[in-house]
Amino acid sequence: MWIYYDSKTGNVERFMEKLRGLRDWNLKKIGPDLQVNHPGHLVTFTTRIGEVPETTSQFLNAHAKSIRTVSSSGNRNWGQNFARAADLVSLKYQIPVSLKFELSGTKRDVNNFIELLEQLHDC
Repeated sequence: MWIYYDSKTGNVERFMEKLRGLRDWNLKKIGPDLQVNHPGHLVTFTTRIGEVPETTSQFLNAHAKSIRTVSSSGNRNWGQNFARAADLVSLKYQIPVSLKFELSGTKRDVNNFIELLEQLHDC
């Protein structure tokens, strides 16, 4: 399983660390030199109270065809804009949303994420 992720404040990075402890999946942080040679799933964050991060947009402009699902962290204090980056990515690139979670996610969020992806891939 390949997971590509974007993290600015560390929330998504902490979510990935929780995941790393439970599955031996390939977790790759988005960066300008990242080569995408395998289809995978995107986990990003929501910025500016409801926007897609620029780094995520740049990644998707080059690699959207390789992304099967999108998930996003967010802050419930933002109301209807909670984890909205996932919704915006889904609309623009026709990529299904797999999960929205608050900040770095709970153990239950991580387990739900694993279950959803394993069901998709019948692992």
